Amino acid sequence: MNRRENEFQAVTRAIGSAAVLRTEAALVVEGDSLPVLQDIPDGSISLIVTDPPYHATKKHNIFGDTKFEDDDQYLAWLALYVREWRRILRPNGSIYCFCDQTLSSRIEALFYQDYNVLSHIVWTKPNEPGFDGWKQKMKKEALRQFYPHSERVIFAEPAIPGSLFKSHFAVTLKALRKTAGLTTYQLTEAIGAYGKVNHGGAVSNWEAGRNVPSRDQYALMCQAFKRTGRVKATPAYEDIIRPFHMSGDREFTDIWNFPSVRPYKGKHPAEKPLSMLEHIVFTSSYPGDIVLDCFAGSGSTAAAATKLGRRAVSIEVDPHWTDMAKARLAGADEASVVIEAPRAKLTGPKPRRKFADGRELNLFD
Repeated sequence: MNRRENEFQAVTRAIGSAAVLRTEAALVVEGDSLPVLQDIPDGSISLIVTDPPYHATKKHNIFGDTKFEDDDQYLAWLALYVREWRRILRPNGSIYCFCDQTLSSRIEALFYQDYNVLSHIVWTKPNEPGFDGWKQKMKKEALRQFYPHSERVIFAEPAIPGSLFKSHFAVTLKALRKTAGLTTYQLTEAIGAYGKVNHGGAVSNWEAGRNVPSRDQYALMCQAFKRTGRVKATPAYEDIIRPFHMSGDREFTDIWNFPSVRPYKGKHPAEKPLSMLEHIVFTSSYPGDIVLDCFAGSGSTAAAATKLGRRAVSIEVDPHWTDMAKARLAGADEASVVIEAPRAKLTGPKPRRKFADGRELNLFD
């Protein structure tokens, strides 16, 4: 049994009593997510992808979205999660936290004490023509600010206590090198990276957290450490280096262009596109890693994780959505397939903006 399997079993033992689904690759837990998180072992989660209630929507269709009296109360509640996420993340783990654009800067500030914020991603939702009814019909002259047509995603890694902005790998590499009694020049030469210009710069850059070595380069460093006789064991590549798999044919900037999920019967109000979740999971985890979503909804994050050979832990308070997630992950019904739905019709009274002089103007024709 490898380390990832051991970690998943440990998580299952810790929180599995409240599970509505337990498989070799997925765990769905029903209940308030904060107490459940508090039972998860330290440093056992490789990737957190989660979408907390935004508080800003006030639509009464998402559990918890309207229970806060003001922004400060909401942020104090979310800060409890931010601390728990840091505790349960592996040192080389990552977190992607979705948030509303109106509070994104204040939410990002919650992360700065214990995380390195790597990117503030803007998801633009470029829907196909005909599927942006509200935006197309809007009377632009009635707007008093730019129309919000995006969401934010905070991408961060755990910070090293006392070494903000340095990665777990950078700190560990320096400690191993010093234990081995090697200089940066000697280690660079040992891995064949010493050149006329680069006299140790490769190792210096790695220790500064600017970039990371390839698997082959890391293997050569481990051999060099062990040859000194002072280092007996070295961490596996997957246990020390934060995964980030990227190429030019994928979304590699901090502006993401994934269409939102079209309306269909049974759709979760805050459902995220599977393609975007797969992009996150593939980019920021290794096969076999544990991916956590503590506001799991209908289980889209878990579906993306298990599809890509990862293990998934889903926590959701609403029994309706845990039933959906359970069915989806167990492959028991149509929730496990992609549903192409007809275009939803806009119903209800048209929103209006009232001006100080008593005039009212339709926002939509």
